[in-house]
Amino acid sequence: MTIVASGSVAGFFREIIEEALKSQGVDADDGTTSYVVSLLADYARPDEQTGAALERPLTLLLDEALHTPSTSERFQRLRTLGDGVLYTTGFFGEHFEARGVDQNYVVGIGVTAYHTASSMLTPAGGDDLRHPDVFKELAGRFDSWVRVLSEVADATIARPTGDSRGLLRCYERWLKTGSTRLAEELSQHGLVPMRATKGVVQ
Repeated sequence: MTIVASGSVAGFFREIIEEALKSQGVDADDGTTSYVVSLLADYARPDEQTGAALERPLTLLLDEALHTPSTSERFQRLRTLGDGVLYTTGFFGEHFEARGVDQNYVVGIGVTAYHTASSMLTPAGGDDLRHPDVFKELAGRFDSWVRVLSEVADATIARPTGDSRGLLRCYERWLKTGSTRLAEELSQHGLVPMRATKGVVQ
């Protein structure tokens, strides 16, 4: 799915994330917000590594990351896994549910990945207050960030598209999430979403 064709992808996501943070009542560190903006920009234009982040079982990916001999590679694998779980759970959490995978289990994998990555950055003497720990915040407030990204996904899909395919994507996500934002967008196009066998009333 192409999210945005603008040259300023990061600027696009920064605006939506700040709105979602306010809507969800999440008070996030600016460094963490910037990191998540960059994460979304990367997934909007995925490279091979990003695209393949979650194609294999999560427990296997976590085990491989934790037992990687190279410290730098271990950190990179843990970071990539945490990013992948956060993005996928926020944008496509309903797919895990449809496959019978407990979201708490998935979230636990992401939290462990970020927490372990954070521990690799913490000096032996304790926290380094000069450098806010992005991964520690993401691990500690993973559920909050999932809610934020879920709203970002809704806002992205709800952006006016002016074509039937865009409205169909909007409706399909509404069916899965029941998002108020998406329902409002559908209503603005003369469609009244209803959870019934007949789908959308026009």
